[in-house]
Amino acid sequence: MDPQTFLDIATKVTKLKMYPYFDIAHYTLMCVAARDDVPANSSGGTVFSRKHPLSCWVSSMLLCFAGSLIANFLLGEPILTPFKDHKALLTASVVWYLVFYSPFDIVYKMVKFLPCKLAIAGLKEVQRAHKVYHGVVYTAKIYPNSVLIILFIGTIKGAGSGLMKTFERLVRGLWIPGTNEVLQPSFVTKACFLASLVFLMEKMNYITAPHALVYFGVVIFFVYFKLSALLLGIHDPFAPFENLFCAVFMGGMWDAMRRAVATEPKKEEKDADIPAAKSREDKKND
Repeated sequence: MDPQTFLDIATKVTKLKMYPYFDIAHYTLMCVAARDDVPANSSGGTVFSRKHPLSCWVSSMLLCFAGSLIANFLLGEPILTPFKDHKALLTASVVWYLVFYSPFDIVYKMVKFLPCKLAIAGLKEVQRAHKVYHGVVYTAKIYPNSVLIILFIGTIKGAGSGLMKTFERLVRGLWIPGTNEVLQPSFVTKACFLASLVFLMEKMNYITAPHALVYFGVVIFFVYFKLSALLLGIHDPFAPFENLFCAVFMGGMWDAMRRAVATEPKKEEKDADIPAAKSREDKKND
């Protein structure tokens, strides 16, 4: 592709409006995630949604606006600010209703149909890149010299639903604290942290490429790995690097060496006991 054409496409991507199509894709996947997370229910959450519609709606809205809710809480801003946008709240509520209560469950089945799922997931990843970038830019204005806070808020804006999962489940009567993102970070959280780092390095002039190319590169990164996860089952490409890092710097190598040293004497003692056992057997036979 001609470089100028590629730059023009990247520039158009940076100027995309998230509402309504990208936001609807995000709301759809969040409501589907809330429905699929209902345990011990072979009907995909339909029984729970019939019995507890209010809890079902609240939990879905917590996922739909998770990034903004958590970021506002951490930045000391009004937590309920995301719900001030009546248009977004109404859109999310309509999507929630269609996912849970559409006739013959047609909307849910369409979202689960692989071609539709790929298209919706692609739109959602474009929105994720938009959220991470604006989270980094906004936080940099408030805390211009705090790298850690900027990275945290950028990550939360893009992967807030994973962090909100524990509280969202609590609304539905579930308490599973052992599956939170701090204990077991998902690939989405790691990718959002990496994207926040890229945008921060660009803002600090460590990356001198045009902003449109950097932004478009992050979008391609998100979309590529999401489609790879859906089509090829590649869920966490960071895992090999994490295992190597933990083995070298987090004590894994030293623990392996200690276990090896501790087992060697036991093996020598076992080998030394073999002749003694044979001599005892010989005496018995005599």
